[in-house]
Amino acid sequence: MNKAVGAFITFEGGEGSGKTTQIHLLKERLKSAGRDVITTREPGGTPEAEKIRDFLVQREGGNWSPMAEALLLFAGRTMHVDNLIKPAIAAGKIVISDRFADSTRAYQGFGHGLGLEKIDEMNRLCLGDFAPDMTFILDIPAEKGLLRAEKRLREAGSGEDRFERLDLSFHERLRQGYLEIARSNPGRCIVINADDVPESIAAVIGRHTQERIADVR
Repeated sequence: MNKAVGAFITFEGGEGSGKTTQIHLLKERLKSAGRDVITTREPGGTPEAEKIRDFLVQREGGNWSPMAEALLLFAGRTMHVDNLIKPAIAAGKIVISDRFADSTRAYQGFGHGLGLEKIDEMNRLCLGDFAPDMTFILDIPAEKGLLRAEKRLREAGSGEDRFERLDLSFHERLRQGYLEIARSNPGRCIVINADDVPESIAAVIGRHTQERIADVR
């Protein structure tokens, strides 16, 4: 029997775009096809990176500059890739991550205006040419996404709202940044209309995954 080929899939999008739901649905689809699946997240994914997450997403995590945020994110990402993602792919597993380097491009590069040249240089130094095999960008109007996110955080009693509390103009820049990233990477990025019912979104994601990932039905 041939060993399954590993793959790396990322989900991106603004606040309230429904990434968590769609990651769960795709994981179940892949598992039903007999694939070994690992789900992870950024910031986070390893004990070291989870500590960095607390700095960046908690309401009282600190007043970091855009450059400091990017450096912290890439520090955690280096550990994440080396200790979790690459070994899992090498073992033939499919890794699905809730956010990856495109989030840094969108949030710090476009949202905070740090610029892509600095971020892409950090990416080159930390990750070389490592990148996801495919990226789903869940697109939703910023205002609607924020309303969804605020409802979710309120129901969960979560303090991870540092970015949700930024003004609407930031989230509008964030959305446009993601769309620009997709235009610049058409072979990797797939924009999905996230302003639809979850089942319809999952069906579209499933079709794209089946087309690109081996042994998925």
